[in-house]
Amino acid sequence: MKKTGLFFGSFNPIHNGHLILANYMCEFTDLDEVWLVVSPQNPLKEQKSLLAEYHRLYISRMAVEDQKKLKVTDIEFKMPRPSYTIDTLTWLREKYPENEFVLISGADIFKSFKKWKNYNEILNQYKIYVYPRPKSALEEFQNHPSIKLISKAPQMEISSSFIRTGIKNGKNMSFWMPKNVYDYLLEMHFYEK
Repeated sequence: MKKTGLFFGSFNPIHNGHLILANYMCEFTDLDEVWLVVSPQNPLKEQKSLLAEYHRLYISRMAVEDQKKLKVTDIEFKMPRPSYTIDTLTWLREKYPENEFVLISGADIFKSFKKWKNYNEILNQYKIYVYPRPKSALEEFQNHPSIKLISKAPQMEISSSFIRTGIKNGKNMSFWMPKNVYDYLLEMHFYEK
């Protein structure tokens, strides 16, 4: 079976922090590949600053176009809204029985993990590879058999909101993301207002 990491996110926009982490998971864990799952709508996040889903999908695909082990998927675009992780996992397991799917998540999600739809089912049926995040700890889930802490994964304080604010304020954000993505954002005047 192919071991496939699923890295869910709004990718609003995708940046080097996302890519470095996805690459690290491919190269330094037992994962064969990582799929970046572009989420059209996170039920726990506000939608007001969200770039249209097809633009986020397009720039995410641009960002990984030369990478053999990284893939971008729009699976959640075809599902009912809001999309829930457990429903996506169930659909993927049915469609790709030859893959073993592993969730990739930052330690910070465990602050809201119990709010996830059927979070116990996720813990019972899937492995979760957790990377460290500044000022976040696993606490009650730390010794759970489904959770593997990837403690050496790089910690970077890069956020999409920081990048959006920088672009809005006319700052040069070219070092924070692949050149083709940054050029496209500027060409389309995204995040400038």
